[in-house]
Amino acid sequence: MQDNEERKSHETQEAGLLERKAVSRREFLKLAGIGGATVAMGAGLGGLVAACGGTTTTTAATTPTTAGSTTTAAASGSSTTVTTGATAGRDIKIGLVNALTGSLAPFAASDGWMIDKWKAFAANGIVLGDNQNHKFQFIVADSQSDSNRAAQVTGDLINNSKVDMVMVSSSPDTVAPTADQCEALSTPMIANFVPWQPFYFRSANPPANGYKWTYAHALGLEQLQDEFTAIWASLTTNKTVGALFPNDADGNAWRSGWDPVWAAKGLKMIDGGSFQDGSEDYSSQIAKFKNAGCEIVMGVLIPPDFVNFWKQAVQQGFKPKIATIGKALLFQSAVEAAGAIAYNVTVEGAWHRSYPSKSSLTGETADQLAADFESTTGKQWIQPIGQYAKFEWCVDIFKRTTNVDDKEEIIKNVASTKMDTVLGHIDFTSPVAQGTDHPVPNVYRVPLTGCQWVKGTKYFTDLAIVDNTDFPAATITAKTLPMQYS
Repeated sequence: MQDNEERKSHETQEAGLLERKAVSRREFLKLAGIGGATVAMGAGLGGLVAACGGTTTTTAATTPTTAGSTTTAAASGSSTTVTTGATAGRDIKIGLVNALTGSLAPFAASDGWMIDKWKAFAANGIVLGDNQNHKFQFIVADSQSDSNRAAQVTGDLINNSKVDMVMVSSSPDTVAPTADQCEALSTPMIANFVPWQPFYFRSANPPANGYKWTYAHALGLEQLQDEFTAIWASLTTNKTVGALFPNDADGNAWRSGWDPVWAAKGLKMIDGGSFQDGSEDYSSQIAKFKNAGCEIVMGVLIPPDFVNFWKQAVQQGFKPKIATIGKALLFQSAVEAAGAIAYNVTVEGAWHRSYPSKSSLTGETADQLAADFESTTGKQWIQPIGQYAKFEWCVDIFKRTTNVDDKEEIIKNVASTKMDTVLGHIDFTSPVAQGTDHPVPNVYRVPLTGCQWVKGTKYFTDLAIVDNTDFPAATITAKTLPMQYS
């Protein structure tokens, strides 16, 4: 939390934020409060994973564990689903892959809190489809924001830790290589917080009937397009858009995926050209956008790249009316690292505390989960709280599984999921059809909104919902405001 004195100090440093010096990934994590050997993961999960990588095994208990250790003590008084007289079954091992360190670490900023919530719910075990009471182990692996590392740790989870299922989030750079390993090693995998196109089309030619072992509750590029263009249409502009598409899984999918949209929406796109993640100089892109008179800038960037681009853009006199950046601006840490010059940036709403959804595990509403996160961690709620729904889905699957040793039955139950989660409805029993929430065999879409980071009251920024084109059940909380630079 920032008090008035901290806010004043932050804003008086505005001149420093406009300096030309680039922000490295390490510096960004420091600015965003994520520095150190591990990500700040919330209460009860100390020593989660070392910066060099590795895994941590922890069971449904409140006792903290260190890397490589296993705890089996159960907590009294925790939420359970135990039926009196149920015999004890073996532990269910769940591998959790996320980017705990590196440029994608903000995706994992709620993982410690989530795992503690899952452990509390399952502390005394859960009666599954075999009518036996099972405890759950959560084995956490750090992708280090690196695709090769994601594949490696997933292989370790499957081959060495012998996990029953893998759960994964954190953009295509983490999810796609994890999915490839799970397919190759015949292991059930469920994912969320990833666009479905780069997940499903990670292979140029996906299997005719879809993948066997990997499923995602995911947002779609088409939903992003609906929300972004609705945000842009809410303000008067010349409809000239500067586009930032890096040479990574997201950027390459966005460049081709947006091609049909520009002319159809009456927009003129100025492509800034391909560039590598971690670039420190955006002068060429800024010059292109200025020369073309772009009044809108959009793209999909990792958090430190947004900070570098935005500081340089303002310093060089490029001040568009609207800035809509996917991925990076999911996190208030990126906005805060850029400073007050980033007030009123816009982004997709992958999850919001005001959504009319609740946990299938505890009945807590989205707002109650956000409030619990704030009271437990002392930090502002964040969109990655929505990743909590992975374990809701996992529990539902195993409650329908009569033989937990049969991966064929487990994946069959993944493919027949029909339930409500705090991240939204899932129904893999519905017909597969483009334009629906079940566009391809392995994907069911999450609801999405258009959001804006406005100057906060209690915190540096607040996330307002400014459009609900894709999710009419969500409440619009504010009108879109143009960028402000002073």
